Amino acid sequence: MKNRIRYFALVIPFTFLSCINGKTSTNKESTEPLPNIVYILCDDAGWGDLSCYGQEKFSTPNIDALAQGGMKFTDHYAGSSVCSPSRTTLFTGLHTGHSLIRGNKEVFPEGQHPLPKNAFTITKLLKEKGYVTGMYGKWGLGYPQSEGAPNNQGFDEFFGYNCQRLAHTYFPMYLRYNGEKVLLDENYNDAKNEYAHALIHQKALEFIDEQNEETPFFLYLPYTIPHAEMLVPNDTIFERFKQQYTGSPFVDKKNTDEQWDQEKRFIQGVYGDQEYPRAAFATMMTYLDRSVGDIMKKLQDKGLEENTIVMFSSDNGPHIEGGADPYFFNSFGPFRGIKRDLYEGGIRVPMIVSWKGKIKEGSETNHPSAFWDVLPTIADLTKTTISEDQNIDGLSFLPTLLGQGNQRKHEYMYWEFHGMGGRVATRFDHWKGVQYQLNQPGISKIELFDLSKDPKEENNIADYHPEIVEKVRQIFETARTKNPDFKLPGETL
Repeated sequence: MKNRIRYFALVIPFTFLSCINGKTSTNKESTEPLPNIVYILCDDAGWGDLSCYGQEKFSTPNIDALAQGGMKFTDHYAGSSVCSPSRTTLFTGLHTGHSLIRGNKEVFPEGQHPLPKNAFTITKLLKEKGYVTGMYGKWGLGYPQSEGAPNNQGFDEFFGYNCQRLAHTYFPMYLRYNGEKVLLDENYNDAKNEYAHALIHQKALEFIDEQNEETPFFLYLPYTIPHAEMLVPNDTIFERFKQQYTGSPFVDKKNTDEQWDQEKRFIQGVYGDQEYPRAAFATMMTYLDRSVGDIMKKLQDKGLEENTIVMFSSDNGPHIEGGADPYFFNSFGPFRGIKRDLYEGGIRVPMIVSWKGKIKEGSETNHPSAFWDVLPTIADLTKTTISEDQNIDGLSFLPTLLGQGNQRKHEYMYWEFHGMGGRVATRFDHWKGVQYQLNQPGISKIELFDLSKDPKEENNIADYHPEIVEKVRQIFETARTKNPDFKLPGETL
């Protein structure tokens, strides 16, 4: 590479390895200090990938402790069944029928379709309230220097992957700090010395170190693990799991093709070969768990724990790329479907919220909630009223967190996925409607499931409840607005 510049040096131990535009909001008077907010988002972890949600092949003790110290959600949903649209719903409070980004489409090298500069988001709301904001991990909502880049969407500091395709590589040639490349020389010539998750995690810990009790902060941690590729350092954790799990190796011929050099593979997001993908997955989940433990300990050491609310979730269901085997680990738990599915396994995700002294320890809720509820919940936390002009879809679940008993419920929830022929889904009460193959109107039909009796969605009862099917159809027709950048298969603009 020409003109190679190292913007700063990163010497990082693997500690875990041995102003809003337009009419928006008005403030409520309060004498209480604003809470710090930490939102941890893992990538492609299923509902069943945590031991507190039933995982039996490995354990996640630190995440389990987070659940034991707070509230576990059983009916929480991601915004979509893939990365970018799911994260858009999280930040904007809009479901995928109304959101600005509804797919993973790239519009520029090293970046997905950008959030508009005037988008109403969590970070802009918090900046107006005086928060310090930091983001460490995978972005995916706008290419470098675009209006959707992290620093143009309210983050004071960003370190990680700007483009989700480059995040396919765990020993990358570079990461980005506030939009600028940080070259990782120790990974050149296909060397594997600087593990991206460790670098990102350490920067997050440094961000907490810099905070104090005087100024509230928002820490957004969209970790890339356990998304493919299934590569990890050769440490004692990996060695232990290699002894436990056999399985088929993953090999991509591009990794040995002379026409595919390291830079081309990195830019194109080619997954690295892995002889022990099951062991690698369990190792990644162990790294994730230890990272959560590190974050909690750092908050405690800084004396920030009591005024910090911590949320943990995943952006969609489990994946099968790079040799991952969600069937072996039962990653989807008691549900059907994986990433890209709109059956429960593709969109129902773990959600844990902890706030010492405020949320009842060891509590659990079956309140149906989704990513687009996080923005209004944070608005409530910060005593901010969202203007009706924003037309968000989310409902605050703060009453549930605080055990207040006056929780508003959704009339319905809605999802759409633009790949694989087009898919839509809705849930209201205990009913779930799903429709696939929208690009084939003659074949595509609505399926109906009763989640109270059939959470695995094995028995399509559409023929027995035509009135419910008609309600599903009406939701599919009215729950969305057309978006010229993201056209559903079969849709006319």
